[in-house]
Amino acid sequence: MKLTLILTLLASLVTTGLYSLPAQAQNKGDEVVLEMQRAYGKNDAKRLSALLPQVRGHVLEPLAAYWEMRVRLDTASDSEIRQFMNSYAGSYYEDRLRNDWLQQLGKRRSWATFTAEYPRYRMRDDREVRCYALATEAMNTKADVAEEAKRIWYALREADDGCTYVAEHLHSGRQINALDIWRKARIAMDANRPRAAQAAVDIEAPRASEQIQKIHADPAGYLSKRILAITRNQKELAVLALIRLAARQPDQAAQLLEQQWARHLSAEERHWTWAVIGKQAAQKLQDNASSYFAKVQKDSDLNDDLLSWKVRAALRQGQWPQVLSATQAMSAATRSDPAWIYWRARALLALAPTEAHRHEAQTLLTQIASVRGFYEQLALEELGQTIGTPERPSPLTPSEKTAALTHPGLQRALYAIALGLRAEGNREWNYSTNLHTPGGMNDRELLAAADLACQRQVWDRCINTSERTKEVFDHEQRFPMPLRELVVRRAGDIRLDPAYVYGLIRQESRFIMDARSHVGASGLMQVMPATAKWTAQKIGLAGFTPQQINERETNVTIGTAYLKLVLDDFEGSMPMATAAYNAGPSRPRNWRKGPVLEAAIWAENIPFSETRDYVKKVLANTTNYAAILTRQPQSLKARLGQIGPRNGPMASVDKDLP
Repeated sequence: MKLTLILTLLASLVTTGLYSLPAQAQNKGDEVVLEMQRAYGKNDAKRLSALLPQVRGHVLEPLAAYWEMRVRLDTASDSEIRQFMNSYAGSYYEDRLRNDWLQQLGKRRSWATFTAEYPRYRMRDDREVRCYALATEAMNTKADVAEEAKRIWYALREADDGCTYVAEHLHSGRQINALDIWRKARIAMDANRPRAAQAAVDIEAPRASEQIQKIHADPAGYLSKRILAITRNQKELAVLALIRLAARQPDQAAQLLEQQWARHLSAEERHWTWAVIGKQAAQKLQDNASSYFAKVQKDSDLNDDLLSWKVRAALRQGQWPQVLSATQAMSAATRSDPAWIYWRARALLALAPTEAHRHEAQTLLTQIASVRGFYEQLALEELGQTIGTPERPSPLTPSEKTAALTHPGLQRALYAIALGLRAEGNREWNYSTNLHTPGGMNDRELLAAADLACQRQVWDRCINTSERTKEVFDHEQRFPMPLRELVVRRAGDIRLDPAYVYGLIRQESRFIMDARSHVGASGLMQVMPATAKWTAQKIGLAGFTPQQINERETNVTIGTAYLKLVLDDFEGSMPMATAAYNAGPSRPRNWRKGPVLEAAIWAENIPFSETRDYVKKVLANTTNYAAILTRQPQSLKARLGQIGPRNGPMASVDKDLP
């Protein structure tokens, strides 16, 4: 398959004049490129330099040259670096090396060269580089960059040099204050990142920062110490300890805050701490989570993450006024997320609304209603509409297809993917299709690029590229159905909805046949080895060996069988079965305990962000695939239903289900 794809790409390159070496030389060059990849992984600069002349003229020469330059970037002269960028001007690898160089210049504090090179940087997707740039703007133009710097810094989970540097610079210039610094430490401690918390505290209170590791290791012990005079720094350290304790025992943290620390803390410190305790209780699906959030008297003292969890806890308890107030307090960017638009509209409709409230709710729902995603589909149904298949755009013209076919970046990307360099190919593909880079694509160009990827059966680039269109929407391109005969037949054999199978595969592997996750799941349906072995035995698949899981038919056979077993175990509930497929069946068994909830509320309260996102995407995918397969109007709400404790006896649970 890979050889066929490489030869097909080579033929198209020759036809379009993008490549002219004979196939024999090209194939030899392929071997050298792969050898250079191995040398790059070993950081073997000598070997890379020796091999580079052998790939001159190869379609992946820019990638090979990047590897060779990158491993010696620390010692290369500025003139060598600029020569590389001139040689590959306009390519992804020119900008990739500039990104790496800017990082290096920032770490060296070489601000003159950094300032000269940054305007030429096109990707602008590296947060550390952006922090260095903000520091230079503050130094050179006295620009007010504090809000952007805080936003980037707060979003980083680990400490890095660039954003820590700009925070230090702005703090020394009094553009950010002590509270800004301590909030970063709180966010880091809540995320279980003590090093990032310590780096933040070092800026404001270097002597206090030595306490961070002790607080992280034993928050209860720290809080039990008798403090004679409570300073501002000691109060903030206590907040950090309460935050850390809440991750383990939110009720104990609440008790200590109520009985010992509340009287010492400022209103803002109390509000933030109560909200973190509420968040941790909500993630444990405790019924008292909302009561902790109720102690927050000023939502504007919270960040968007805490407000999101306040909404989730309120939804679980049916507290629509809190949903309304918390969504209103979110930043404009977060408030525009379809999830919070939808729930704000639902809150307005739930609270015996005035005509003005009904009008606002209708406006909000209309703003997001479409077939694109989970909440967009729910908004459609809330407006009384069904989910169908949108009319396809006008067909691509020959010239539009030719432009995609002859695009050098797309050709290099496809060649790299075909050669087994998927990560490298994906990055160049994404760069080439990005509207913010030179030659970046409009909607029609994105459809043409997606079509090219579909024709080459590079399904993840097909889907991801098609999903980026704004106004022009090709539904069937976004929801392709490779191996249709196999999937529909196998699903039919075991009475499983093929739309559900396709919805799950699209999310699991994007139809990458040899996909393998970091935890060892394999193939189209990303089946774990132990699960595959158990399922094969369960369905009587004789002679199964672990190597077979990457065979298409075997993978689909075992994956669909396991999905059906999970679905049956959860009484036909697609949301719970989907959560079980991603996180294992024991977790959704616990998550279903408590009140009976509409499944959209249940899904939004899933504690794991990966599983929460997964469930929503699989079910939205399923609804779209059903519309394509049946050509009939569909309902996401009907697939969701309600979720609560199991109706039957616990003996009905398949306790062996992995």
